[in-house]
Amino acid sequence: MDLHLKAIAKRYANVAALDAVDLDVASGELVALLGPSGSGKTTLLRVIAGLLPPDSGRLLFGQNDATRLSLRERNVGFVFQHYALFKHMTVAENIAFGLRSRPRARRPDKATIAKRVQELLGLIQLPELGARYPEQLSGGQKQRVALARALAIDPTVLLLDEPFGALDAKVRVELRRWLRRLHDQTGQTTLFVTHDQEEALELADRVVVLKDGRIEQIGTPDEIYSAPASAYVFDFIGRANVIDGQTEGGELSIDGHGLRLPVDVHSRSRARLYVRPHDMALVGAGEGLAARVISSHRLAERITLELNVEGQTRPLELDLVATPDAVTPAAGSLIHVRPLRYRVYSD
Repeated sequence: MDLHLKAIAKRYANVAALDAVDLDVASGELVALLGPSGSGKTTLLRVIAGLLPPDSGRLLFGQNDATRLSLRERNVGFVFQHYALFKHMTVAENIAFGLRSRPRARRPDKATIAKRVQELLGLIQLPELGARYPEQLSGGQKQRVALARALAIDPTVLLLDEPFGALDAKVRVELRRWLRRLHDQTGQTTLFVTHDQEEALELADRVVVLKDGRIEQIGTPDEIYSAPASAYVFDFIGRANVIDGQTEGGELSIDGHGLRLPVDVHSRSRARLYVRPHDMALVGAGEGLAARVISSHRLAERITLELNVEGQTRPLELDLVATPDAVTPAAGSLIHVRPLRYRVYSD
């Protein structure tokens, strides 16, 4: 089922939680809603679910206007961060709950429900755990059961609100890769909310970056990471160095340094250069920015240098590959660095 949001708005007192949001989600697509706290991502998910009414705008499932339909009428599957499983019910009973709660005229018979539950237990790779209770499961298993319960009703769309937020780091990685495989099997139209950039970039077909109730950028993970549409997106996605400078005649200059970098801006204006720590290189004197090493930190195969560049208010980071014979510049030493791949945004 494809999904269309047309100028959806929602306010709380004087704050615009959603400000005329337009979004089209194709049938079978897996879309991440990404942003910091207060960006509007959970509000948007709840409006789609029918848990919150929009102040204005329209919501369509396919060609059908669902704006004023109730949660039950929309038939969405919703998975919460903290599972929300019924403790007094077995795993099988939890999965069957949505089907058993349907009005009698639409409720499948017991044999059909039992068959559907067994299919879903197999799909979530827990075929032998139907008789257990939630407290007998691990966090990752509980979240799989919550997903199965949401899928049991054959939802129009599947909505996930920070589905891995309550899990430890290793389980999060394992479960999100499992979810991607599950999605590829089922082809279910899915939207999930996260503030974890890595999670969004690994899982989603497309990422929607939100800021202050508005969509800042929509794109594939590669587009969002490699071609951010604004300084906000560049700074929010991944790690970013910010260097103040000035553009003129297709070049960016940095006060106090002889470095000139080609840019697509020809007017004279103050600007900021954004560059990833791994997109800078050590160069010889006179070929880059002079930088003083503040400290160094090693994480597995990566060494990160924290640098002070004269005239800059923020320290920079430079990532180096930690080879066995690599010599790490000592704290206090002077080095020279040059941005290789970067983007420039005018102030």
